[in-house]
Amino acid sequence: MSIAVVRKPLRADAARNVDKIILAARQCFREHGPEVPLQTIAATAGVGPATLFRNFADKEELVLAALNRQLRETVDPVMVEALAGMDAAEGLLRVMNAIMAAASADANLLGAVAGRRELLTGITGSLMESIGVLLVRGQGQGTLRADISMTDMFRLLAMLIGVVDTMEPGSDAWRRPVALIEDAIRTERSGRPLPAHVPLPASQLHNAHFN
Repeated sequence: MSIAVVRKPLRADAARNVDKIILAARQCFREHGPEVPLQTIAATAGVGPATLFRNFADKEELVLAALNRQLRETVDPVMVEALAGMDAAEGLLRVMNAIMAAASADANLLGAVAGRRELLTGITGSLMESIGVLLVRGQGQGTLRADISMTDMFRLLAMLIGVVDTMEPGSDAWRRPVALIEDAIRTERSGRPLPAHVPLPASQLHNAHFN
């Protein structure tokens, strides 16, 4: 699951401020985009800039804390259920869906670390470990291809997260590429049709020659 940002224990009032700042950051990034000023986030949280900077050294640290919170709230519970389930392949796909839903919901947070996606490794390390458990278990059950490595899974997930850059924030256009990845990693392809095709956003069509 996700790795919490390392912090010293906080007093109750300080912990409340951190929670308010993270919630405000997620709201502001969704409403204003990845370039939202920290002053706007502080004002939305109802704290002064000094309080924000006392808890987060810079925008990068705040973004990672907000992404970590999103993973902990939305992906970790799905992972717990997947690890407890009998069908590892189904569990792995549910986790991938949860990751992509979270990435789509907070696309502007991801945009704030665009070009520095290696920063995400620190908050997804144990998540990848759990994905490794599901992969090995699914291979043992014969439902996932035996020749897939964890390096493959890391790259496939990185590719999927990159899909967020090609769609509108909050869109479920990621469902189709996830279905294609599912067909690639399972030992038997499903007979179900692919999810609906979603065209590229209008802002990107001038760079593409397809729809």
